[in-house]
Amino acid sequence: MRLAILSIFATVLASPALALTFQTPLEHVEWTVAGDRFECRLAQPVLGFGQGGFVRRAGEAPTFELQAQENWLSRGTAQLLAAAAPWRVNQTDIQLGTVLVVDQGNSLQTSKLQAGRLLTALLEGRGPLIRHRTGQGDALEVRVLPARFSAAYQEYLDCIAGLLPYNFDQLKQTHIAFADTNMVLSDSAKQRLQAIVDYIKEDPSVNQIELDGHSDSWGNRLSNREISRRRALTVKEFLMDRGVPEEQIIVRFHGERYPLKPNNTAANRALNRRVNVVLSRVPEGTMNALNEAQTQ
Repeated sequence: MRLAILSIFATVLASPALALTFQTPLEHVEWTVAGDRFECRLAQPVLGFGQGGFVRRAGEAPTFELQAQENWLSRGTAQLLAAAAPWRVNQTDIQLGTVLVVDQGNSLQTSKLQAGRLLTALLEGRGPLIRHRTGQGDALEVRVLPARFSAAYQEYLDCIAGLLPYNFDQLKQTHIAFADTNMVLSDSAKQRLQAIVDYIKEDPSVNQIELDGHSDSWGNRLSNREISRRRALTVKEFLMDRGVPEEQIIVRFHGERYPLKPNNTAANRALNRRVNVVLSRVPEGTMNALNEAQTQ
């Protein structure tokens, strides 16, 4: 009890005058860890406010997010600090810059660099501190305490170890390049396609893959159209050999009609020799209609 009173007293002394301050009492501080193959979260509930914590999506570095239960946050620039724990009187705060609150509401998100520095600070005994203003113009402080962090952080690291290497946004549009007129997939193309296969096996909501074959303008239009068709079928065969159902794959081929770049240099022609792979989530009824249209 005495430690909790000292903690609250130290917080009041360190805060701007008359700031509306949210902080969970020390004895009630807890960290929660949740996640799956797509995302891991490490968060601390903040009494009376909401929660603050780290979000790491597959294939990305973490960000720190502050989530309020009410619309506490006004538009503008919030100050971010790695603040010394109230019970560490000899430790200093570290300024980590600003965080832009674009819309008045109940959340803000730091940069990935700021989140990385906050994680380091928590391991050193400092905690995130956000200073801002409410929609009514009152000074606002939200503090996340570093208490009981180490064990939760280890659990968070275990979650991260199980994340997929990519997320949906990183895979939903991919260009598979081809050298010259051959139909051979390069090692890098195979790795990218295998990443797509691995992802859609984990995320069954991704149920449609569109393959659009393209060529450069080196040959005549008819031969280029055939080349683009064969390229698209090469990618389709790779996907099907690894378990992707044929009914989920749509194949189109366009020859030289839609170049990414003018076909006036070797480098540009290399960009145009490609298969565009687009992943999407299609409602079941729409998917059935598309399959029927393809078979007619």
